[in-house]
Amino acid sequence: MAKLSVIIPVYNEEATIAAVLEKVNAVAVDKEIIVVDDNSSDGTERILKDLKLSNLQVIRNQVNQGKGASLVRGLALAKGDFAVIQDADLEYDPQDYLKLLDAQNQTKADLVLGARFINGYKGLLTHRLANVFLTAMSNFLFRKNINDCMTCYKLFRPQRVRDFNLKSRGFDIEIEIFAKAVINKLNITEVPISYYPRSYSGGKKIKWQDGVWAVISIIRHKIYQIKNGKVS
Repeated sequence: MAKLSVIIPVYNEEATIAAVLEKVNAVAVDKEIIVVDDNSSDGTERILKDLKLSNLQVIRNQVNQGKGASLVRGLALAKGDFAVIQDADLEYDPQDYLKLLDAQNQTKADLVLGARFINGYKGLLTHRLANVFLTAMSNFLFRKNINDCMTCYKLFRPQRVRDFNLKSRGFDIEIEIFAKAVINKLNITEVPISYYPRSYSGGKKIKWQDGVWAVISIIRHKIYQIKNGKVS
């Protein structure tokens, strides 16, 4: 069976990080777990130090850098046949790794997206509307028909995405991975996954500014695609 690298950027998630790691560790696949603590200022660092998992590697940023920067740092260490991105809250169910791996095995896709909204949108109205807009914009500009461009769950071969030379430091990393997969003509597929959105009072961190950066990222990568003659 293929080995999976689970990359978990984390920032101030003391309420959920232990439970997330327990759920990740319970998934019946051969795996390594790479946690990048983005200079958390709550009890996250202490909790991570107290955990005793043989397949867990924890690194810490000396200054807060953002989800994208933390993901890139974790990706550099990934040694699995495939890698998957995991948020440090409880919005996603790690058991869905099995769906992602099965979809990759069946389709041989280069990038498997875990689509949250195939069975309908959930969560805060502003976030639902933002995802509809960003996904529609991505589909239109990149001539695709995907359900969820901002999903955290992405399965891929680590070296393929390392070759993208990712630059995004924040949540716009989700757009950059998708856009560069399209630009490099990778085969992309989606599979429905579970999703349990939390509220801002429950610790949700993404803000309207992240949506603006996502729009800028979409436009920037479309311009790059046109300038470099990579339009299909």
